Amino acid sequence: MSVRKTALLRRALRRGCLAIPGAFNAATARLIEKTGFPAVYVSGAGLANAAAGVPDVGLLTLTEVAQLAGYIARAVKIPAIVDADTGFGGPENVTRTVQEFERAGLAGLHMEDQSFPKRCGHVEGKTLIPAREMAAKIKLAVSAKKDRDFLIIARTDVRSIEGFDATVERARLYVEAGADAIFPEALETVAEFKTFAKKVKAPLLANMTEFGKSPLLSIKELTRMGYKMAIFPQTCFRAAMHTEENCLRDLKKRGTQKSWLKKMQPRKELYNLLGYNPMSVWKNS
Repeated sequence: MSVRKTALLRRALRRGCLAIPGAFNAATARLIEKTGFPAVYVSGAGLANAAAGVPDVGLLTLTEVAQLAGYIARAVKIPAIVDADTGFGGPENVTRTVQEFERAGLAGLHMEDQSFPKRCGHVEGKTLIPAREMAAKIKLAVSAKKDRDFLIIARTDVRSIEGFDATVERARLYVEAGADAIFPEALETVAEFKTFAKKVKAPLLANMTEFGKSPLLSIKELTRMGYKMAIFPQTCFRAAMHTEENCLRDLKKRGTQKSWLKKMQPRKELYNLLGYNPMSVWKNS
């Protein structure tokens, strides 16, 4: 492409609020691109749950996440943002984390201020590192970038631990440290989303995950509030898992999948999505 994906992402952020669905594999990323979304999100929970069958508690290594996220980023022409958890270590690890994701073709990452082992942002039992330590990690992440447009998003999980005011305070500190955008995790009311956007002057990311602490706001609502990104981390994964379970139960009961054929993606559509023509391969062999 003539324009770098990082630059495409920066350019897109100047327009409204980007709806960014989560992909747990490269085929899903291609569907996200095909249906017209401007970017794709690589959820840490999605990779852990789908690729390894484990909970979102930081069990995948940087090497594993960079490889899986790289498959996703390289499968599409739209930019991809990756969940970098806590940066895969302390301040000394952050430089390598940024460089690995840049090398893998990602357009940006978000890093959170939880201590390891991390937990899903919408469950209890989280602990945080000191705000100044997180600010130092952000500074290192920014200085590690080789591409000036690579997006460094600082996520804070302080809302459910110390409250809303502490969320604003940490966010402002992270902006001062050089974060390109701020991700306030698990805000609990519409009023909190509105107030946060008024008090923190930076591009903001909203997490519209299902069954969590936050209200599910529309892209129009978030745009009016001033948010620049809204991620839907597990929407595709949850929909797929629910459908797969129903299909499997029906297959177990009936012994045939015939009644599901109209609900499946036909072979031709899959091949088109993958850019695969079996006849051309045969002719060239």
